[in-house]
Amino acid sequence: MVNKLNSLPGPDDIHREVLSNGITVLARSNFSSPSVVVAGYFEAGALFDTDEKLGLAEYTTAALMRGTKERTFDEVYNALESVGASLGFNTGVHKSGFHGRALVEDLPLLLNLLSDALMMPVFPKAEMEKLRAQLLTGLAIRAQDTSDMAGLIFDQILYADHPYGRPGDGFVETIQAISQRDLEEFHRLHFGPKGMVISIVGAIEPEKAYDEVAHALAGWQAEGQTEAPALPPLKAIKKAVKQHHHIAGKSQSDIVIGMVGPRRKDAEFVAASLGNTILGQFGMMGRIGDVVLEKSGLAYYAYSSLSSGIGPGSWEVNAGVNPKNVQKAVDLIEKELRRFVKGGVTKDELADSQANYVGRLPLSLESNGGVASALVNIQRYDLGLDYYHQYPDLVRAVTVEEVLETARKYINPERLVIATAGP
Repeated sequence: MVNKLNSLPGPDDIHREVLSNGITVLARSNFSSPSVVVAGYFEAGALFDTDEKLGLAEYTTAALMRGTKERTFDEVYNALESVGASLGFNTGVHKSGFHGRALVEDLPLLLNLLSDALMMPVFPKAEMEKLRAQLLTGLAIRAQDTSDMAGLIFDQILYADHPYGRPGDGFVETIQAISQRDLEEFHRLHFGPKGMVISIVGAIEPEKAYDEVAHALAGWQAEGQTEAPALPPLKAIKKAVKQHHHIAGKSQSDIVIGMVGPRRKDAEFVAASLGNTILGQFGMMGRIGDVVLEKSGLAYYAYSSLSSGIGPGSWEVNAGVNPKNVQKAVDLIEKELRRFVKGGVTKDELADSQANYVGRLPLSLESNGGVASALVNIQRYDLGLDYYHQYPDLVRAVTVEEVLETARKYINPERLVIATAGP
């Protein structure tokens, strides 16, 4: 019988080394494929945005491949397309990330394009105006999307006066206020090797992967790179808060109901995650889906989700309904949350959820991309190189009592945030 732990990344096959400029490199071999995946993050997240120019981090990160000192916008993408490779960037609150893929012989090119984009973007004016137009179009689409707006309103209430309550893509007026000089200044102040992590997984020896990263990025210095501001304390929700966002002419309303959840590093995270799966993920979207979608037929979709990261996450239920059924759906969701915190989960439900978690872990790590993302998360949340070896035991150790205790810690039916958007 094959020991599944042998196929999971761990201390024996993850190479971790730090460049002299502070970049952490994580590498693992997989010679069953001729490709290689590069993934990682750097510290220039939306925490650095001011309220007046909200969206600056996302704007800057989206502009990185629009032209560098070495290549024009067309030359960047022609270089990628000529070898069938890909490279892209994304922005989060704390950090911004990147993800790329290429044949292993094209890894030097991919890393060279990555280093160009990170170190030497030039923010050409014509391209920046095209990008601004795209960002504004995205905001116009968001304003008419009932799901997006319900989520935005939910975050603004749950995270009042906190960075998590601000949309990373900003608002129309804040995007319009951003100048080319703002982009250049944001890059100068907040981009740098300190805190950067890069993982490489594929048909390459880990030591060779490290050498390739060193060749491309070891020379990056940013003496003025600033530290991210500390998260302010989160104000507790004292009572239930309901808010509706009106969007005329819509045939669907969207609902977000929830509360603050655990951080990824909190001891009860695994118990909360298993409980959430039973509440609104497993099978036909768990208990929430069974009650609101299957039995009552009130929703087009209904599920729960747990969003946990560096800071306090959210534990929420999302549903899309006919506008005339909003209150009925809200009442049913509240009732199910009350039942959840009163009686918890059954042993059979927990056992099914645990088996699902343990069984799907190897499947999530079958691809180079899955492993690369896993290595990044190990570093991001300081989980330890043996985390995936320990994971099955961590999951199986959770008891029904711990799930109930965790649910009662975070879910207070009298202090829910309820955000809706629709006609």
